[in-house]
Amino acid sequence: MSGTLTVFAAASLRDALEAIGQAFEAEKPSVTVRFNFANSHALRLQIEEGAAADVFASASPKETDALLSRGALAGLPIQFAGNALTIVVPPGNPADIRAVQDLAHSGVKLVLAAEEVPVGAYARISIGKLAAEFGPSFEEAVLGNVVSNEDSVKQVVAKVQLGEADAGIVFASDAVAAPELGTVAIPMEQNVVATYPIVVLNGASNTDLAKAFVELVLSPRGQAILREWGFLPSPRQD
Repeated sequence: MSGTLTVFAAASLRDALEAIGQAFEAEKPSVTVRFNFANSHALRLQIEEGAAADVFASASPKETDALLSRGALAGLPIQFAGNALTIVVPPGNPADIRAVQDLAHSGVKLVLAAEEVPVGAYARISIGKLAAEFGPSFEEAVLGNVVSNEDSVKQVVAKVQLGEADAGIVFASDAVAAPELGTVAIPMEQNVVATYPIVVLNGASNTDLAKAFVELVLSPRGQAILREWGFLPSPRQD
């Protein structure tokens, strides 16, 4: 096999998929893997508008389901990983965020991804679950502390890294990729575990090459790389 493979992938997958892409190129020296990382909603819109892509790896089944309904997929999406939410804080934790309850404290600067971005939607669902535990005023207080809504999870991380926020809610894999940041756990009872589907697109320039990449992602080697970057096991392998 030879040629260029274009993979559209959720921003949270950057580090893991770049490592898998390097492994794929090592196996197939005549192949170049090019990635387009962004929030899954934006990527789906790009695909619908005719952007050239071979594979789509999303942080939400909602986006692949939308493409399936439009006949844009060459097969059914396959779940290949999960990802839980966590809170990240800047080095030194200046706002002294020690538990999820602290996100409701007055003056805390919280950054989330926008509501249409999968991690932003999941974060708001988690905050709603926490409100069931701590009372409706908790949700109002936390959302009132949101100082910006970012276009991708990596932008949430960047805001925290720059000290422009006291905390951000991101995927666990993003915390692994930014080890200088502190983390505060969200209890699994109130957490939201994202499910990641991957699929070959109808417009793939080389379907066999695209299928081979998907097979590597699903393989024990690909799954091991995903685990190294903080992803949960593929639901299909549980």
